[in-house]
Amino acid sequence: MLEHVPRWLGGLLRNVRAGHAGLAIADPMIGEGAGRIELSSPAFGDGARLPERFTADGAGVSPPLVWGDVPEETLSLALIVEDPDAPAPRPIVHAVVWGLPPDERRLAEGAIARDGDGGADGRDVGRNSFFSEGWLPPDPPTGHGPHDYVFQLFALSEAPVIGRNPRRADLMTAIAGKVIAAGVLTGTYSRGEERTAGSGRRATA
Repeated sequence: MLEHVPRWLGGLLRNVRAGHAGLAIADPMIGEGAGRIELSSPAFGDGARLPERFTADGAGVSPPLVWGDVPEETLSLALIVEDPDAPAPRPIVHAVVWGLPPDERRLAEGAIARDGDGGADGRDVGRNSFFSEGWLPPDPPTGHGPHDYVFQLFALSEAPVIGRNPRRADLMTAIAGKVIAAGVLTGTYSRGEERTAGSGRRATA
């Protein structure tokens, strides 16, 4: 897809980005006043480069995620993954997952995949920005610079009532005012850029 964008065009669009202000966590009805969840991945550090395995240049599977305790009153968990550096009017949605049980503490590698009507326990994988279920592998334009891929986990005071295979907007409406804690993890990826090593940065919700 975007790997076919020529380097000159990617460079020309380098400063055209949706912006972090458009992330779900930045919405006052979603993230304001929420407590903190420790969210991490055994596959990459916070702020570090995503391994190619999880991108369009590799197998394209979703990365494993783990998280710590959530508030006792949590009834459900939801996850949204977005790219705020996309050359688009709003961040590109790479994954929507909802209905995770409150005692869940991990998503295995490849778990964000097409699941039809969802699981027996109520969990479901919604639609990404390309209108398909599952994980949309990072696929930034060559020469556009590093992109952040922001994993946002939300602990909810109510189990959202929502239709089958929701999109981001559907989930955002369903969880507004119900978020009691949140966790954020950022991985980066780029094409045509020098790869720098580093332990990454620590994000806060």
